[in-house]
This record gives sequence, structure tokens and C-alpha cells, in this order.
Amino acid sequence: MNAPLTESLVARRAALIVVDLMPRIVEQDMGPHKGVDVVSRAGRLVAAFRHAGGTVVLVRVERPNVAEQPPGSGFVPEMLPRTGDITVVKRTIGAFYGTGLAGQLRERAVETVVMAGIATTMGVESTARAASDHGFEVIFASDAMSGITTQEHEHALTVTLPRFGEVLTTDEILQRLG
Repeated sequence: MNAPLTESLVARRAALIVVDLMPRIVEQDMGPHKGVDVVSRAGRLVAAFRHAGGTVVLVRVERPNVAEQPPGSGFVPEMLPRTGDITVVKRTIGAFYGTGLAGQLRERAVETVVMAGIATTMGVESTARAASDHGFEVIFASDAMSGITTQEHEHALTVTLPRFGEVLTTDEILQRLG
């Protein structure tokens, strides 16, 4: 288990990783937070990281071995990549395997990753576990992610995710980012 971070978050050494905020996923019935609310909070984090000089990583999934991806497989409009962002197209649950993400983060001297997105116990958790395995400190934006159900989301926040990093709200992360 990683030790808790200090009260500040140094933007130039941090990356926000936003997982699977795609129309076909955001539109699903999630719990406890609706997709639109997750997008709104993640958008606040994205804006703050960009403004502070941090790295923004936007992740989306593609189904392997299909000729065409289903409708809604791009990023929601609020999460369109900008110059300087890292874009990851994954074909597994997590964003590290086979994508070169760890190397790209190391090239930018990233030490801490902040996790947001959908679903808490799928893409977010899988990516966070790999980030921890790669030696990154991990922070979870508890209200800028949602589970498939409220029960699984709450279990993850209180039992599983604290073993890999800190669980904070969007506002707490923004305060640390300054």
C-alpha cells in the first residue's frame, strides 16, 4: 500500500487519467453518480490540470477484432483531447497494458496519477492497479467516477481502492492542486 501524499499536489509531477468517458458508456444507468455528473466533475479536474501545467490523459476503449466500433465510441465533447494531452486507446480493461502509457508518463516526470471515469471497478480500478504496479502514487476522485451500481462503487471506495492510494473528492483534489 502506498503512503498517503502530502497536502499539496505538484501539477507538473501529476497526471489526471480520465477513463472511458464516451457517450455509449456515460449514457448508461450508473450508480451512485450519473454519467453527466461524472463528466462535469472530471471536466473541472481537466481544466484545473491543464491550467496548472499538469498532464491530462484521456482514455477510451475499443473492442478488439471488430471491423467497426459501436456508435458513441469517441470521447464525450467535454473530454476532447487538446494539444499536450495524452490520448490512450485501450483494448483491455486497464489503460497501461500495450499502450506505452507508463513510458509517456515517465517522460513527463509524472509521479502521481489522479483517477477519474467510469466504471469504478472496471477501467478505473484496473488502470489504478497497474499505475501502482508501475510505481506511481495514486489518488482517486471519488465523485468524478461511478460504478455500475452504487453498492460496488461504495465498496471499492471504502475497501479496495484505499489499498492502492488516497480517496478524495473532486473539491479536495482541486484544493491540493491549488
